This record gives sequence, C-alpha cells and structure tokens, in this order.
Amino acid sequence: MRISEFFVLHKSDRQVILGFLGVAVVAVALMHLTGNQFEDVATEQLDSVFADSARKARPASYVGVGVATAVKAERFNFDPNTADSTQLLRLGLQPWQVRSIYKYRAAGGVFRTKEDFARLYGLTVKQYRELEPYIHISSDYLPAATLVARQSPAADTLPRRHKIAMGEHVVLNTADSATLRTVPGIGDYFSAEILRYGRRLGGYVSVDQLDEIANFPSEAKQFFIIQAPAPRLLNLNQLSLNELKRHPYINYYQARAIVDYRRQHGLLHSLSDLSLLPDFPSDAIERLQPYVTF
Repeated sequence: MRISEFFVLHKSDRQVILGFLGVAVVAVALMHLTGNQFEDVATEQLDSVFADSARKARPASYVGVGVATAVKAERFNFDPNTADSTQLLRLGLQPWQVRSIYKYRAAGGVFRTKEDFARLYGLTVKQYRELEPYIHISSDYLPAATLVARQSPAADTLPRRHKIAMGEHVVLNTADSATLRTVPGIGDYFSAEILRYGRRLGGYVSVDQLDEIANFPSEAKQFFIIQAPAPRLLNLNQLSLNELKRHPYINYYQARAIVDYRRQHGLLHSLSDLSLLPDFPSDAIERLQPYVTF
C-alpha cells in the first residue's frame, strides 16, 4: 500500500469534517459579535451621564462630529457639594475630573472650604484662580455640631440674658464669650465664631472683619468698637509655607509665592515687593498690611 492512500478521504468523511468547520466558523463569529455588544453596552453605561452632560454643555456654535470645536468655559456661582455633571462641565472641568468629584462625594467626602476644592486632581493654578470667586459652599455642609450649638433645646431653659441697649458698645478685641452674648443678635454660636476667627486673624483691626464670618448678622456690628488694636504679626521672612497659609488672608498659592520669592530674591522688605506677583492684587496686600512684619 502506498503512503498517499492514507491521506485519501472518503466522501462521507469529507462531509463530516466540513460540517465541523462550518460549526466552528459560526461559533467564532457569534463570540466576536456578542463580545462587541457587551463591550459597547459597558462603555455606554459608564459614559452615558457624562456624554449627555457634555452634549448639553456644548455652545450653540458646536458644528458636529469630526470638527474640532473648543467649548468655552462659563463662570457662575456653584457649590462643589451639589453641582451636577452638566454644571461642572460648563465650568470647564474635564469629564475625568467630574468623575473624581462624583466618586469623592459618593464616598462621603465634603468640600468644607474653597481650599478643599483646590485639591482636585489635575486642577491648575490658573483654573483655581478663575473659579475661586464663584465657589460658594452652603452652610449646610458645616459640622452638625454647629447646628446643635445654635438650636439646642437646652438653650430655651436658660434664663434670658441681658442685652445691651442701642448706643452701648463692646470692645471687640477684649470681650469674652459672656460679654459677646450681651450683644443683640449674638448667641452661643456667633460668640464662639467671633473668638475663633479672632484667634485665626491674630486680632481684629476693623469691625467690618466680622462680615468674613459666614452668615454673620451684619446688624450686630453697630454694637462693636475697636480700641488700640495690637494684632499678632507674621514675619514673612521666617515662617514656612504651612505656617503662612494658616492665616485667613494667605491662601496656599500666596504662601507658595512668598516662599518662592524668598528663595529667588532673598528677604522681603515690604509688601510692595509682592505687588507685581499675580497672587497679590492690591486688595489682598491692603488687608494683609496690618498683620505682617519683616
């Protein structure tokens, strides 16, 4: 018998082999199509919210697919704790940054200060400077203990405190909590806030600084006066970045600008040395003036 006879297939054998091959081709095709469908569905579920928001955020001049059109960032007041994806995209944030905010909030994270928002991954200094004036965080996101302090039922059982009359005054920098509570409109909560903010400032130099306390009743300012202010001074040539940014009038970027200036140019001699830096506009220098030394 010749070897070639081993490779000769009968007609029935060829039909069986062709049948198996046909079934295999159909199975591979079905697996390929099904895999693409699952992939498309997963991608659509992951990006549906942000894709829809991005479409809504496009300006009316958007041309369509295949045309590179820049989306102009809008500026409006927003709370990073409640803003939805459409609003965040309209502000100029990238979809992956919006996802980060959503994940942070879903995990129980809360933006309590503007500086908290500055920590958003990928946010540049320029973007933060542009957005900072529009960040308005609701008092609803203050610690719940502040609400208890203001609305505690036990306060109703205390004897009514004496309140000073119109024309009488309290010296803001020397008053203790009991004296502060004699001012009309000032109770336990705001007396504690006045003392706390005064410590952060290093002492008040103007009654108008009380307006910097969230939701402070402005009508109560008429009962305060400033006498012989002696604020605690910050030595801008000695303090570290972390020490500088603890003051309410110096944010992170300003503290870094001071440290960078010292490293590049040497000691500061006055705040006018910082006046050419973009982080120190004239109003920032003016309110910081009483609190610095060199």
